[in-house]
Amino acid sequence: MKSDYKPPFSISSKTIKLIADISAQIERYVIRMEQEDGLLLRKIIRIKTIHASLAIEGNTIPENLITDIIEGKHVAAPPREIQEVKNAIKTYDAFTSLDPYNVKDLLKAHALMMDALVDKPGHFRTGGVGVFAGDKTVHVAPPADRVPALMKDLFGWLKKSDDHLLIKSCVFHYEFEFIHPFIDGNGRLGRLWQSLILSKLHPIFEYLPVENMVFQNQQKYYDVIAQSTKAADCGIFIEFMLNEILSTLKKRQGEPLRKDIRDTVNDTVSGIVKLIKEDPKITLDELALRLNKSRRTITRNIKKLQDDGIISRAGSDKTGYWKVKDE
Repeated sequence: MKSDYKPPFSISSKTIKLIADISAQIERYVIRMEQEDGLLLRKIIRIKTIHASLAIEGNTIPENLITDIIEGKHVAAPPREIQEVKNAIKTYDAFTSLDPYNVKDLLKAHALMMDALVDKPGHFRTGGVGVFAGDKTVHVAPPADRVPALMKDLFGWLKKSDDHLLIKSCVFHYEFEFIHPFIDGNGRLGRLWQSLILSKLHPIFEYLPVENMVFQNQQKYYDVIAQSTKAADCGIFIEFMLNEILSTLKKRQGEPLRKDIRDTVNDTVSGIVKLIKEDPKITLDELALRLNKSRRTITRNIKKLQDDGIISRAGSDKTGYWKVKDE
């Protein structure tokens, strides 16, 4: 039987303006990503994406240790959290091979993301689930026996709708979280899938991930989901997400991040010291990006600075920070 399902949402004049503004900003962001440091910037964004998506779900592993896991180094952290990071790395590595219009690819992504974390990863749930804030029930998802049909309808709408992809990505994200099709991993899969849908509007959205936007505004994100559910109209959620996309595009389209360093710093060592003074918690990858150097070069110079007593590390690799000797 043919389904004419359409999710309940409205499009406001503000939404239309946001779409126009985002469209105008995309090419500027593309130009930014084509700068000399674009490849390194992509690497930094991928690490931040993995960190943000998992941190939202309670994972405590910081960005610098995620880099160590990627490089195959031993990391002292809870085994489940390490597994979550390894799974996320595999899932994002598969990003370009996933078809956002194919429910089988959604199941494949869930299998990658939740491997060894849940029973039967890559399968829809067979029991009831809810979303809780402490002891309070925020949302009770539809019964498990309805999930396959609901997801079939949602993917059918996604394929056939002639709405703008910016709209469709937001609606899918909201409806996915409402259905909560999996026993666990719904948040990270919903955010990943919106980015995947947006990548069909422009490939650059692989490096403008929804995960980072949500991480910066978690409470507002949950609030607008609740408001949309109460109103039985996810137009509120659409406006919120489009506004976040526009804001992120504007923030990230400037000059190469190293330009100010070139103007004021003559060598790598003094550049490291300057940046550590500005941000004692700066990571090795961020130093490499800002100074346009390899991570190996930064590591070598950090060791020299420590050996010379110019900088020191306070606390652990996981939660510590850099200190610069008083001049």
